[in-house]
Amino acid sequence: MIAKERLFESRGSLSSALATDVANALQHHVRTKGSSCLAVSGGLTPKLFFETLSRFDVPWSRVTITLVDERQVPETDPRSNARLVRENLLQNSAAGAQFVPLFDNPEAENVGTLDVVVLGMGNDGHTASFFPGGDNLGEALNPKTGKRIVTMSAPAAGEPRLTFTLPALLDASLLCLHIEGQEKRDVLNKALGEGPAEAMPVRAVLRSKKPLTLYWCP
Repeated sequence: MIAKERLFESRGSLSSALATDVANALQHHVRTKGSSCLAVSGGLTPKLFFETLSRFDVPWSRVTITLVDERQVPETDPRSNARLVRENLLQNSAAGAQFVPLFDNPEAENVGTLDVVVLGMGNDGHTASFFPGGDNLGEALNPKTGKRIVTMSAPAAGEPRLTFTLPALLDASLLCLHIEGQEKRDVLNKALGEGPAEAMPVRAVLRSKKPLTLYWCP
């Protein structure tokens, strides 16, 4: 459920606020349990957020960064989410963080609880790699699944994917949805309406009891 809407006039102000909130949450977990884990999304939308967050004074050596989902491509591929993170987030102060990629990395299953999760959303209503028509969508959305990461292939996904499952994402103490532009806002409004979650899988997140903070700018 959307517990809070944070609306901004520009990408810059949104990125600054989101980076501040994420940094504060990471610092809190480091103070209280000695470490913290952040899961981020790919695509073009989070680049400025990544660059902004990378400059925050966080005890990065105690922070693990991983991906909400990933294309099954090597990091040499320009569509790799891991490449996006390395080039835009694992820079400046954040260069000291530990990064756990998903593709070709069995150890990703063993990453700790995802304390902070920043989701995106596609124009088809997908989030993470929960795609309409996905071959493992039922497993990914199953609240009782014993899996943390599953594979996903779907007509709109392009390459086969890897994605954390819904229960793994909902474990986060801070769950964020970062979208930009009126088109995405219209998609979100549609997703908040009636209809099956399988048609717009972001509904599985929106309809959960987990409080979600929305970050949006035109």
